Amino acid sequence: MERHLMDSQIKGVSTGTTILAVTFNGGVIIGSDSRASIGGYYVSSKTINKLIQVHDRIFCCIAGSLADAQAVTKAAKFQISFHSIQMESPPLVKAAASVLKELCYNNKEELQAGFITAGWDRKKGPQVYTVALGGMLLSQPFTIGGSGSTYIYGYADAKYKPDMSKEECLQFATNALALAMGRDNVSGGVAHLVVITEEGVEHIVIPGDKLPKFHDE
Repeated sequence: MERHLMDSQIKGVSTGTTILAVTFNGGVIIGSDSRASIGGYYVSSKTINKLIQVHDRIFCCIAGSLADAQAVTKAAKFQISFHSIQMESPPLVKAAASVLKELCYNNKEELQAGFITAGWDRKKGPQVYTVALGGMLLSQPFTIGGSGSTYIYGYADAKYKPDMSKEECLQFATNALALAMGRDNVSGGVAHLVVITEEGVEHIVIPGDKLPKFHDE
């Protein structure tokens, strides 16, 4: 399975996060923890929502510098909305990911942020794209990123399967986030999940004390 790790060591600084996106039969789930840290050591917030809606059925999640990510996603939302108006149709997921890619590539010397873009469109259905530091764009059935991802590659490779049901995919994403948050000291808080299908968007928030446990914490 081809996969990609977003570099959690950005210019020598561990930023701390766990993000993921995974396709299932008919849709896609994108998720993250909610903890923000300074320098990877001091937890500055436990309630950051790292899932950003850039269009009706397209979301992205962020790893790295929060300020950089917010600036990029703000610019991306404007460009994607303008593109949609010009085309007189909803944007493709790949088009949205390409906007993020161009912004990251054109500002690669200044930015310290990477993104996962996920969504649904009428042309290709559910899709997941990784936009890495420097602007590399990669399409994948699932991807994980951030410092917490280093703890769950084995789980993700062993448990992912194509054409999962929505329920199976939710369990996969929830378990992956719970495992990462249990091991990575700069991932934590609540689990934010967004389910995107042709029918619409569903937001799910799982409090930390309701997440599954796999070991004594």
